[in-house]
Amino acid sequence: MKSVFQSIQIIPQNELDQLDDLITTRTLKKGELLLKENQISKEIYFIKKGILRSCFFNHQGDEITNCFAFENEFMASFSSFITQNVAEENIQALADTELEVLSRGNLLKLYELGPHWQEIGRKLTEMEYVTLQKRMISFQKLSGTQRYEELYKNHQKYLQLIPLQYLASYLGVTPRHLSRIRKAIL
Repeated sequence: MKSVFQSIQIIPQNELDQLDDLITTRTLKKGELLLKENQISKEIYFIKKGILRSCFFNHQGDEITNCFAFENEFMASFSSFITQNVAEENIQALADTELEVLSRGNLLKLYELGPHWQEIGRKLTEMEYVTLQKRMISFQKLSGTQRYEELYKNHQKYLQLIPLQYLASYLGVTPRHLSRIRKAIL
């Protein structure tokens, strides 16, 4: 987590070191749930190793994967974390996963320590917003094949670890269509 904050290059090392006492670590086994729907999200997770997915059930009872997070990325039920209302999704480990965890209370303590931490919070929120908007636009502009190609280009090493049904639901295609896409690309 510190490496991401260092890359933003707005916080002095002595302030960055304040993070050491506020971060905890957690490990998850493949398939384990980190957060369940209807719980309140009180933590942000930084993935040191592994893959997390966020998913929910739609009005027809189909499970939809709305997000994957990979090594060196953050994951949370951000809406629940910010509003402190119940989460509408589950967060599950797709592989054995190692996390650094920052509680909401500790994040608020960091914000009180000064403007550098507030700026980091703003920048990370902006980055999350951009990611969300890109995903939304991709569903309006790109085909399932193009969305798969983007994922393949950016996260190829992880694709073999993600079960086909989760990948298909994330891309908005059927598992059968995804098999055809993969066959055509490979």
